[in-house]
Amino acid sequence: MLKGDESIMMEHSLDVKSQFPDSYSSELREDIQSKIQACMQCGTCTGSCANSFAMDITPRQMWRLAQLGEFDKVLSIKTFYLCSACYYCTLRCPRGLPLTETINALKRLAVAEGIKDFSQSSNFYRTFMDTVRRYGRVREMEFMNRYFLSMKNPIFALGFASIGLKLIKKRKVPVEIPKLFGEGRFDRLFRKVEELEAKP
Repeated sequence: MLKGDESIMMEHSLDVKSQFPDSYSSELREDIQSKIQACMQCGTCTGSCANSFAMDITPRQMWRLAQLGEFDKVLSIKTFYLCSACYYCTLRCPRGLPLTETINALKRLAVAEGIKDFSQSSNFYRTFMDTVRRYGRVREMEFMNRYFLSMKNPIFALGFASIGLKLIKKRKVPVEIPKLFGEGRFDRLFRKVEELEAKP
């Protein structure tokens, strides 16, 4: 991955597939299938999900597709990225399966596969973590600027202008100049950790 000022914008490209090794997706798929292998299709996850009303297919149906290895179908629906990580399905699953953890793995798979429909969510998560990485906390103004720049769509940003102005007026978001370029406070620390993790 590029380092320096250019990498800041490059990291937010919608085409992130090249950032992962070829084996990453296949390992994730195997891991997901192994975690839900014992699913007996009882539907408790669907009955427990507060967001199931907005999903294309139910969580129970999604897990069946994953069991069968139909990941192309799973990644083409919005069921997994509507998960709010409340862990209710995990707590109520009679088989004790780590369902919320597995949905997080599906989200990672969607990013690794470069799924366009998931780009808005993946850009949001990546931008959030990049901001935390730079400062050790979220700087709201910079986070929003980075996120909207990553979407490469000015009209998309304008849709949030009214709520942004309300938040600024109520002093919920501090007005500060975003530092979009240059090294962040924790960049060196994260790079050192990456170097240590890369050692055999």
